[in-house]
Amino acid sequence: MQAEVNIGTIGHVDHGKSTLVYSITGKKTDTHSQEIKRGITIKLGYADAAIMKCGSCGKYSVKERCGKCGGSTKPARIVSFVDAPGHETLMATVIAASSVMDGALFVIAANERCPQPQTAEHLMIMEAAGIKNVIIVQNKVDLVPKQLALEHYKEIRTFLKGTPYENSPVVPTAAQSGVNIEAVLQAIQETIPTPTRTAGEKLRMHVVRSFDINRPGTEISKLVGGVLGVAIKSGRLSKGQEIEIRPGVLRVRKGKESYEGIKTKVIDVHAGKSALEEAGPGGLIALATDLDPSLSKADSLVGCLAGPVGSLPPVKSELSVEIKTMPRLLEKFQPTFTPNEPLVLGVGTCTTVGFVTSTKKNKVSLLLKKPVAIDSGDLIAVMRRSQNRWRFYGTAKEV
Repeated sequence: MQAEVNIGTIGHVDHGKSTLVYSITGKKTDTHSQEIKRGITIKLGYADAAIMKCGSCGKYSVKERCGKCGGSTKPARIVSFVDAPGHETLMATVIAASSVMDGALFVIAANERCPQPQTAEHLMIMEAAGIKNVIIVQNKVDLVPKQLALEHYKEIRTFLKGTPYENSPVVPTAAQSGVNIEAVLQAIQETIPTPTRTAGEKLRMHVVRSFDINRPGTEISKLVGGVLGVAIKSGRLSKGQEIEIRPGVLRVRKGKESYEGIKTKVIDVHAGKSALEEAGPGGLIALATDLDPSLSKADSLVGCLAGPVGSLPPVKSELSVEIKTMPRLLEKFQPTFTPNEPLVLGVGTCTTVGFVTSTKKNKVSLLLKKPVAIDSGDLIAVMRRSQNRWRFYGTAKEV
């Protein structure tokens, strides 16, 4: 079965996002070698869970027996967690993650003052991405006395005042020991509904991972095609369907670089351990393709847009956008953009750099370091440099 909804875990570094996901799903999302070595999330992590409902007392859990009354449980909904990094240097990855989230768990540790720098910045990203359904998880309450936990709760409420999330539920947890996870599950069921999917929408998929799964030394006759990890934004995908990927791969001809779209056939479709004949929005979908695996290795296609052949928007190396500055910024910025000023842009799951070529009020023309395929009306996240740090600045749309 496929997950119905994507729920992000967002918050400051080391506040317990990955631990919370592990407590719910039993799966560690930090699997990359550098993530294990450094103890932080670097790439987007995914984990699915079946939320179970007790037939006797109505409580939620992820087990076949209710932890409160011991009654049998039945699946209520399958959800997918998108675990985003919290470190400030990985903010572009958070922006990419926000583009595929239907709701979020905003994790804030009780043993640190609220807000921490990325707590404030992640809130702006959720607001800019239009994520409406948010649950505040006050984690690590087991590390502080009750009075400090209550004072920290007041800090959270003060921090959220005047934002779209000021009335969001706050659930205290100790994710490391699995305390109060059932309350988080109940809040998910009550706060984050499955989005309404409209039949007939055009198929759009964001590539979030890409792999070569062949082991070194595999015989040529036994090689298999590249694998894509995609988040379906809209529409339906069928096994055996021909798809196109843009902007695709970088080619160098006669000393000139250009990107070339790729066409491929979907051989198999998987959601978790389940093989599917058809897939729609919700969760991370793995696509086995007939791609040359050298094209998909080491996440080389991350950030691409995929869809039916001939349906994708054109690839653009220049953009003219109107930028809307966020109302609450962490840094002071120059009032105007300067020629050749670099801006980091988040377009779906793609992160690229745009250099300012001209400005007129909030309308800015940009030359892109890496081209993008973008649908008309898609939201673009903008990061700007201040005091040697990249900070979230605002959102933009094409004009």
